[in-house]
Amino acid sequence: MAKPELRTRAVELRLSGGSVPEIAKQLGVARSTAFQWVRHIPLDSDADAAERRRRHSQAMTDARWGSHRVETAQRRDAERAAGQALVGELTAHELALVGAVIFWCEGTKEKPWRANDGRVTVTNTDPRLLRIFIRFLESIGVSRSELIYRVSIHETADPAEAELWWAGQLDVPLSCFRRATLKRHKPTSTRHNQAEGYHGCLVVTARRRRELYWRIEGIIDEIDRRTGAAVAGEPR
Repeated sequence: MAKPELRTRAVELRLSGGSVPEIAKQLGVARSTAFQWVRHIPLDSDADAAERRRRHSQAMTDARWGSHRVETAQRRDAERAAGQALVGELTAHELALVGAVIFWCEGTKEKPWRANDGRVTVTNTDPRLLRIFIRFLESIGVSRSELIYRVSIHETADPAEAELWWAGQLDVPLSCFRRATLKRHKPTSTRHNQAEGYHGCLVVTARRRRELYWRIEGIIDEIDRRTGAAVAGEPR
């Protein structure tokens, strides 16, 4: 949301009875910024008056943005449908390319100071991406039941509930899950992934797959070569 829109929304929230800390938290801005935007609007101690202003503010917001939201939703649906139409039936070759790119973007890769230990590991919060990656592994003979799954989640959340959710999302038994990794640091107040529906990250690992790692590395090198990216910086 652009700053003018944030400022407008801050005024609306203030008119509906919101305090400066509440406005700052909801809009994701500093309290000092929120205060500068709404300092000309004092809070009303009259609850009835505040409620009337809140309803008026909501009506004004709906009138201003209602048609825009409908139009945006329609445009999104149209573009999603266009994207879905591009895919069609995936071949094993195409799935291999997609799986390799997923790993190279989200996986644990070899470093100059750390050789690959034979594991192929991907960590992500999106079950769709992990389902695609697991399907890629299955297509080359790695069953989902032999993979290792580990939830990584903040200690204030419920690891058991998260494991149950992930097991359902990926259609794997809970017996395949290792003990969850708890993130001990305290998340800041600006984080938005701590509410209901937060299930942490899932780490998916295929062990003893060094040859698979090398194959993926080769796929990425060849995609790089065929797209011309490998020689883009060379003089012509």
